[in-house]
Amino acid sequence: MASIDDALHRLEVALALLEGAVTRRVEADEARGDRQTELALLEDDRTRLAAELDRVQAELGRVATVTVDVSGRLGRAIGVVEGVLGDEPRRPID
Repeated sequence: MASIDDALHRLEVALALLEGAVTRRVEADEARGDRQTELALLEDDRTRLAAELDRVQAELGRVATVTVDVSGRLGRAIGVVEGVLGDEPRRPID
């Protein structure tokens, strides 16, 4: 009977080791799936942020163009006002 008991004990140990290996494998597969999901989410975020950056850069370009235009118009308006005022002393505008 001792040999059957020894064999059963070795079988139990082997099954415990197998269970541990299967558990580790399942956890590793889940972790890999989680990493792949996280990577996909990060890629989606990167794509969304790149599109937003492109949109903001285009808007910044439009604002810069308008700023140059407004600056030129304001400079010309100041020149006209100074020409109209001539040499008269300037009074502050209230």
